[in-house]
Amino acid sequence: MEFRDYQKEIINKSKPLLLKDKFVYLAMEVRTGKTLTSLGVSALLPVSNLLFITKKKAISSIQDDYKLLKPSYSITVINYESLHKIDQKGWDMVICDEAHGMGAFPKRNKRSMQVRSLILENNPFVIFLSGTPTPESFSQMYHQVSVVRKHPFSDYVNFYKFSKQYVNVKQRKINSLYINDYSDGLQSIIDKMKPHTISYTQKEAGFKVNTKEHVLEVEMSPMTYQLTNKLKKHLVIEGSEDVILADTPVKLMMKLHQMYSGTVKFESGNSMIIDLSKAQFIHDNFADAKIGIFYKFKEELNALKEVYGDDLCTDLSTFNETNKTIALQIVSGREGISLRKADALVYYNIDFSATSYWQSRDRMTTKERLESDVYWVFSRGGIEADIYKAVTKKKDYTLRHFKRDLLSL
Repeated sequence: MEFRDYQKEIINKSKPLLLKDKFVYLAMEVRTGKTLTSLGVSALLPVSNLLFITKKKAISSIQDDYKLLKPSYSITVINYESLHKIDQKGWDMVICDEAHGMGAFPKRNKRSMQVRSLILENNPFVIFLSGTPTPESFSQMYHQVSVVRKHPFSDYVNFYKFSKQYVNVKQRKINSLYINDYSDGLQSIIDKMKPHTISYTQKEAGFKVNTKEHVLEVEMSPMTYQLTNKLKKHLVIEGSEDVILADTPVKLMMKLHQMYSGTVKFESGNSMIIDLSKAQFIHDNFADAKIGIFYKFKEELNALKEVYGDDLCTDLSTFNETNKTIALQIVSGREGISLRKADALVYYNIDFSATSYWQSRDRMTTKERLESDVYWVFSRGGIEADIYKAVTKKKDYTLRHFKRDLLSL
């Protein structure tokens, strides 16, 4: 196994940082080989038992990289949700893939708590991996690095103490109540992390990525437009057995987002397919291509299954070994997986998150494949085009955007 020159350089830079502080943050963009690089760093350290924590869909590809490298240490690859199932002792290296998932604030999320408990129990070397360490706010850094014993913000025992120095805390009024907004983290957070961070971009790796985006419009069924118009006017649709309720702006935004793509979730919690137009459009227009489909809502997967039948799969190994189409939920599928065998990516629906947009569209990119086609399937007159305008500008689509756009829907 031969590393690329830049990977060798990162490996050699990482070793002294780990020996000195016991952790390093590898902020390497997608497809620059951060997984293999982290395994290579570990091979230069006194490591015998390595724990690699990642997303469930990425486990097999990491195991493949380990077999390719053939290091002397043993490895256990596990997803964050299964951490409680393994021994909590005996690890001398822990690699946290997609580490930004531990960055919730102001309160530490379950993922960060579990990883912190395990690391404090073992005091191992720790490598954080992410192509986007702070995708939405610099404030996301604190609960990531504070899982280790000694980190740049160790003087602050919790996020609230940390925020007094590193966050421009603002007050927001929600339903007549004022709450603190901690999202405006300062640049000084990143400056403080620089001695512990090694960054590497696709551009530095020689990637000249050309992603061609195509927007396709679908005419939904007359019933879909009747229902969405009725909901916008009355904010409620009562059926014989269930109710669609949009009594707040947030609910209206979510219901319209679902319905314009052919599904709806009722007030009871049950979901239903109301229109197969999008699923049928994708099936008919990409019949001769091996594609990956991103969907947002669970019922959209059922719509795709209804149209595709046995020609649809949801696991990467089946997709790679057959001619089947794969369907992935956009948030869980935007990180840690490669769709390099796909001819194109097709979006059944679009997420409100700019992070989902920028990360998911790169799933086909490799060092050898720098051109790819991405297709967005929007309903005529729906909400998706407005979301697209926001996320392509690296802005999350928020209630503020929706209230403005509602006038034109």
